Amino acid sequence: MTAPASTPVPPVTCDLLIEAGWVVPVEPHAVVLEDHAVAVRDGVILAVLPQAEARERFSAREVVSRPGSVLIPGLVNAHCHNPMTLMRGVADDLPLMTWLQQHIWPIEGQVIGPEFVADGIELAVAEMLRGGTTCCNENYFFPDVQAATYSRLGFRALVGLPVIAFPTAWAKSQDEYFDKALEVHDNWRRDPLVRTCFAPHAPYTVGDDSFERIRMLTDQLDLLVHLHVHETAHEVEESQREHGMRQIARLDRLGLVTERLIAVHMTQLTDAEIALCAERGVSVAHCPESNLKLASGFCPVHRLHHAGVNLALGTDGCASNNDLDMFGEMRTAALLAKGVASDASALDAASALRMATLGGARAMGLGEMVGSIEVGKQADLACVDLDALETQPMYSAISQLVYATGRHQVGDVWVAGVRKLAEGRLVDMDVPAIRARTRQWQQRIAGIQGAK
Repeated sequence: MTAPASTPVPPVTCDLLIEAGWVVPVEPHAVVLEDHAVAVRDGVILAVLPQAEARERFSAREVVSRPGSVLIPGLVNAHCHNPMTLMRGVADDLPLMTWLQQHIWPIEGQVIGPEFVADGIELAVAEMLRGGTTCCNENYFFPDVQAATYSRLGFRALVGLPVIAFPTAWAKSQDEYFDKALEVHDNWRRDPLVRTCFAPHAPYTVGDDSFERIRMLTDQLDLLVHLHVHETAHEVEESQREHGMRQIARLDRLGLVTERLIAVHMTQLTDAEIALCAERGVSVAHCPESNLKLASGFCPVHRLHHAGVNLALGTDGCASNNDLDMFGEMRTAALLAKGVASDASALDAASALRMATLGGARAMGLGEMVGSIEVGKQADLACVDLDALETQPMYSAISQLVYATGRHQVGDVWVAGVRKLAEGRLVDMDVPAIRARTRQWQQRIAGIQGAK
C-alpha cells in the first residue's frame, strides 16, 4: 500500500521580497549572508533566508532583485541638528565657541521659526535617504514642527525637547520650555515613527534646577536625555571653575548619568569617567568629522569600546560637518580610532557599521525595533550597490562598506517597509521644490551675513 501524497504547502503571502548578493544583518555581529533574501509584510521582517528557499516559501507582491548589492539595516544618525542643514557652509573654519556665539546663534536669532525648521528637515531627510539613513536623533527648536515634518515624510526620528537657559523663539522662560515639552511629548507619544526625548543643550547652558526637573520627568515618563557632554577641554575647565567639578561629575550628582543618557561628543574623558559610563549604561554618540572640523578633540572610542560602553555614530549638524553622510562618518570613525589608539585593530569595520546601525538604535531606545535585520523588527533597510568599479574586487562586504563605499552607491531604501528610494531616486519627495526653497533661505541668510 502506497503512502498518500503529501499536500503541497501553499506559499506565504508577503508584501516585499528583497534579494541581495549579500545581506549583512549586523546581529549576529560581523556575519555576511551570501545570496540571501529578506521577506517583509506589514512593514515587519518575516524571514531572512537563502534566495532559493525564499522563492519557494513566499509569494511576494513585489520582488526587488539586487544580485550585485549588499542589503544592510538602515543607518541611524544618532546626533544631528537637521534644520541647520540650511546653514551648510556658514562660517566655516572657526573654533566652536567663535562659530557658535558670533555666527550661528546671531543668524538663528533672525531665521528660526516653523518654516525654517520644516524646510531644513525636508532637505536633510532627502539627503539622508539618498545616503541610506532611515532614522535620526534630532536636537533643535520647534520640536512640534520637527515631529510633524518627520511624520509627514515617513522618516523615523527621536525628536529632542529643547531646554536651554536663555529665551529663544521657541520659549521665553524655563517653565515655558517644560510646558511646551510636555505638550509635544503628549501629542506624539503614540506615533509609529516619531518618539521624543529631553534635549537640554549642554551643561554650560542648563542650570541645576532644570537638570533636576528633567531627571524627575524622565523617570516619570520613561524618556531619554540627549545632551552635548565634554565636547571640548575648555568646557570641562569652565565647569571645574564654576561648579568645582567636571561635567560628568556634576551630571552624576544630579542623577543623570544613567542608561537614559545619550552623551554626545565626549572628547575629554578619564579612565574613571569611562568606567562610570560603562557601569551606568550610558550611550555615547560619537561625531568624528564635526569634532575634527571644529578641533574639539578626540573621543577615546577604543577605550570606550573596550570598556563595554554602547557606541553610536552621528554626523552632528550640516553647519559643522558639512554633510549627513554616514558612510563617510563610519570610515572616519574607524580610521580616527586607529590613529588615536595607535592600534590598527582599535575599531574594525564590523564594529564601525554596528555603531552606525544597532549602536545608534540602542542608544535611542529603539534597539528592539530597528538597527539590525532580524525577524520581527521593522523593515528599515538600505540596498548598496557594490558592482561599481570603485568597490571591485569584492572580498569582504563589510570592509567594502566602511572603507571603500560612497553614499552615492545607495540604490534603494525602505522605512517600515515603505519604499523611500528606488534605484537612487526619491520616491515621494519633490526635489525641485526642495531646491527652490533652499535657495530662498540661502539668499536670506547670505543677506544677514553681509549685513554683519
